[in-house]
Amino acid sequence: MQTVTTSPPVRTERASSSSAPRRSQKGPIFWVILLLILVVAVFGGLKAWQFATMMKVGKSMTPPPTTVTSAKVQQAEWQRTLTAVGSVSPVQGATISAELAGRVSAIDFESGSKVEKGQLLLKLDVASEEAQLRSAEADAELAKSELDRAQSLSKGNVISKSEYDTAKAKFDAMKAAVDNMRAVIAKKEIRAPFSGTAGIRYVNPGQTVAVGDKLVSLQTLDKVFVDFSLPQKDLAKISVGLTVQVTTDAIPGKQFTGTINAINPSVDAVTRSVQVQGTLDNDDHLLRPGMFAKVAVLLPEKTKTLYIPATAVAYAPYGDSIYVIEKKQNEETKKEELVLRQQFIRLGEARGDFVSVTEGLKAGQEIVSTGAFKLRNGMDVVIDNKLAPIPQLDPSPPNT
Repeated sequence: MQTVTTSPPVRTERASSSSAPRRSQKGPIFWVILLLILVVAVFGGLKAWQFATMMKVGKSMTPPPTTVTSAKVQQAEWQRTLTAVGSVSPVQGATISAELAGRVSAIDFESGSKVEKGQLLLKLDVASEEAQLRSAEADAELAKSELDRAQSLSKGNVISKSEYDTAKAKFDAMKAAVDNMRAVIAKKEIRAPFSGTAGIRYVNPGQTVAVGDKLVSLQTLDKVFVDFSLPQKDLAKISVGLTVQVTTDAIPGKQFTGTINAINPSVDAVTRSVQVQGTLDNDDHLLRPGMFAKVAVLLPEKTKTLYIPATAVAYAPYGDSIYVIEKKQNEETKKEELVLRQQFIRLGEARGDFVSVTEGLKAGQEIVSTGAFKLRNGMDVVIDNKLAPIPQLDPSPPNT
């Protein structure tokens, strides 16, 4: 009985002693993991609190107003114009060439000098022609004597009528030979066909020239033509006598005024444009043939036009727009502020630094004049025009 009762406690004691070391090994790992979880939770909560605070502050912050320059929408009467590009040509101009071959014996003008109509410009050697002329004149004198003798004999019926006609024909032929040689000599004396300014000569004394060789250019510069083209849709708007204004980059700040003197009766089948010619006074000889020119044809009617600086327009494929500056009350501060409203417009003619507006604006409205590409609808702005550029209808920037 005693042996049976004492054995179970011994086994229980061993079991309890063997299980104690296993609990002590699991305890530190558990607490380390728990500590790491708490640290991560604390840092995560801290960051979440920081982000929430930043978002709250960001929502409460408002950006400062953008500084812009402004301009008023103006209205004026613009005279309608048709613009084109053209070139200057002389009223009278020619390149004088040699009609006959020969050697240049004398040049009687200076390059760039003014010459009068009929003035001798240069001479070709005529020694051979002058000798032939003297021979022809001698033959003509002999033929004249024979003709006089035949005429006296014919009156006395000494010779027949046919013999007299032969003598007369011989004299006429000799006289024609003399005239021909004189004409040849005259052609070798090149004279100015009209008054004008001589160009730079192409030949020198002693040089042999062939038929058609260029000798010198001669231009009349007191009046010049301006030739330009206009599209066929503008043909009904123009007529002879309308005023044209011409400018050229070669003469900055100078405007030349003239009138239309001719309109081509036909339209070019390739370009569908009509050729127009205007006449300009050029007493100071500033315009030269061949110059590029900008032409404006002034039409008789004038129209009331709204116009704004061209720099105010934000150009885009879907439509051109500007920003109108409007006053609006702030709901929080109850103060009056300036805000932007994007307005799409339709543009018309450009003139100088301005462009006309046919739709979308009214006279007197205030708009942003520069930097429209960086703005957006509803933006708060302040106006500062201290450094704003001054647009002009007829700008003349310095040549840099």
